[in-house]
Amino acid sequence: MKRNLYIIIGVLLLVGIAIWQAGGGRGLSQLQSVFQAEEPVPTEVGAKAGMLAPSFQLNGMEEGTYEVGGKRDKPVMLNFWASWCEPCKMEAPTLNHISETYKDQLDIYGVNVTKYDTEKDAAEFVDTFHVKFPILMDSDGAIYDLYKGMAFPTNVLIDENGVIQEVILGILSEEELENKIKDLLK
Repeated sequence: MKRNLYIIIGVLLLVGIAIWQAGGGRGLSQLQSVFQAEEPVPTEVGAKAGMLAPSFQLNGMEEGTYEVGGKRDKPVMLNFWASWCEPCKMEAPTLNHISETYKDQLDIYGVNVTKYDTEKDAAEFVDTFHVKFPILMDSDGAIYDLYKGMAFPTNVLIDENGVIQEVILGILSEEELENKIKDLLK
């Protein structure tokens, strides 16, 4: 009986030490704030939901340089695509509609993975589908690889804190994609 009491006291002591360590040895009020944090910003960088979006900088097809990574004024959607991709062709009108509808609340960057395409074909695609959002040129596929791309199209929804909220492989209906955008903007 006494032995069980010692075991219980030992376990409680270890749990108390673990909680104290989790608080970095802070006082009780600071420790409570550690456990009451609303939404901690992730520290891990990766290409899946809940992780910080990998940072990059790419040149646009037309002009300018675009950056992704870290805090932004508004969320961003990355659309990895190639001109020969039939689902990408089907998705283009939806992306145009969303880019126009949410232009003040959301940035959409089309990332042409030129490693699997050509600049000429990409330019023809943009002309054919009257793409209205910036097209970034991933000439060596490094950004697609960084984001662990596996299919065309791949859409990555990133909030204003630079945290990936969702990775979407393939296409969704316009309504489904728009609902995901609305959730991102909340």
